[in-house]
Amino acid sequence: MRILIVCVGNVCRSPLGERLLRLALADEVAAGLVEVTSAGTGALEGRAMEPDAAAELERLGGSAEGFVARSVTDAMLVGSDLVLTATTEVRKQVVGITPAVLHRTFTLKELALVVEQEAQHVQVLPDVRRAMRALSARRGAVARNDLDVPDPMGRDAARHREAADQIAAAVDVLAPLVAVLVEEQLAAQAGEA
Repeated sequence: MRILIVCVGNVCRSPLGERLLRLALADEVAAGLVEVTSAGTGALEGRAMEPDAAAELERLGGSAEGFVARSVTDAMLVGSDLVLTATTEVRKQVVGITPAVLHRTFTLKELALVVEQEAQHVQVLPDVRRAMRALSARRGAVARNDLDVPDPMGRDAARHREAADQIAAAVDVLAPLVAVLVEEQLAAQAGEA
């Protein structure tokens, strides 16, 4: 399963989400079952994580070591089974680049809310992209909520902490979902063998 997390500069929110989700899915990532990457719609290409964001990542148990910002591309989006964005505006930009990803693109908070509030209506399917489409059909139920992680770039350490905590809370909800989707996919493949 390929997951892409997108923000604007790719130096604060999306790398923090990438590294935290990788950490939460360490076994699946190590086994090559899940790939988590990030990019930006206006990436500060080649830059490391912003120092306050990196400090928040370390506080939450992750590491910014080796991170390099990059721009989102159509190929990245097409190749992703799930695209998570920092905000609804970034989600619109992503879908504008690659309209085909509409039903598998959510803000981090949006998908976490769908999973929490609509779980009884969501069927987990072994086909990850069909599962994302099923989750997408439930997004209207959470549309009135605040679905954006605020941009802490250029702001004080408190704003970075707020954004990091919101991302970490979403990851806590989304990592178990991804693990279940991967299990379902493996079970379906074993049944076909």
